[in-house]
Amino acid sequence: MALITVIGASGRQGMAQVRQGLKAGYDVRAISRQEDPFGGARIDGIERVEVRPMDLYDPATFKPALEGTDYIFYTHPLQARADRAVLIGDLGKVGAELGVKRLVWNTSSWIPDRPGDPFTYGENTKGINALWRSGCPGTVFGSVLFMDNLLTNWARPFIVNEGRYVYPHNPQLEANWISLDDVARFMLTSLERPDMEGAWLNIGGPERLVGKQVTQYLSEALDKEIRYDPCTPEEFGKYLVDAAGDTMPEEMRADFAAGIAAFYEYNNTAPTKPFEVDMDYVLERFPELDGELETLGEWTKRQDWGESNFRPAFG
Repeated sequence: MALITVIGASGRQGMAQVRQGLKAGYDVRAISRQEDPFGGARIDGIERVEVRPMDLYDPATFKPALEGTDYIFYTHPLQARADRAVLIGDLGKVGAELGVKRLVWNTSSWIPDRPGDPFTYGENTKGINALWRSGCPGTVFGSVLFMDNLLTNWARPFIVNEGRYVYPHNPQLEANWISLDDVARFMLTSLERPDMEGAWLNIGGPERLVGKQVTQYLSEALDKEIRYDPCTPEEFGKYLVDAAGDTMPEEMRADFAAGIAAFYEYNNTAPTKPFEVDMDYVLERFPELDGELETLGEWTKRQDWGESNFRPAFG
């Protein structure tokens, strides 16, 4: 079977890609500097996954890590120091040299259809251009907002312990929440689609929800009342830094919190509505997944909300 190499396999997004790749029957290689990148997470077939190290900031480490792979799955690290265009461009160049069939990039954020948008959005456009110019066949997905964020170490305690869904969305903001397993399914499905080579697409879940609708699903899943208690973008930035703890260097903390705050101030007011996805168009492009994407209600009910589940700081 073809080999998929997942860069960033120790993160929740990478784990979903590993899990779904194994489920689909692919051979999977995990790229991580950790000897056990899965931290005890239960993944069927994990004993078959090869682990190799790689340093995103040292292109000399790319070829030994990626040689022999058919497909590369890449998710940009949240705390990455270099800009998106540099990293995806460097990966693309090495992928082209190795004859990789497809590099599939999950941007973890919306991709604009016009220039000039700030934050990661404009950087996504630069990164896509860098990938196309690298010579490596590529597909890019702009996944807009993850259901799995609700399980992280900053969000889950509010929900489980205090009965509060805390997020920096204004009450009227609508969002197409998508599960990370479904993001991985889009990535995998694209491998069999030659029309997705050299293409990008924003993706989301099947429903567009406001905060109160999210709390309805949470209340049903946890069998208790959960209320929406939106925080400010500034508070949100602080929550993420606090959740990261010692994993985030002290010199990064203030700038990271300020950047998150500014990002969500923009999301709450941007006329482009970066958390909304035209899912009718998406499912026209991917009819294979029509009726297969899980709703937030389905997702919340299949989660382990207890203390024992693997909990990253971020989504």
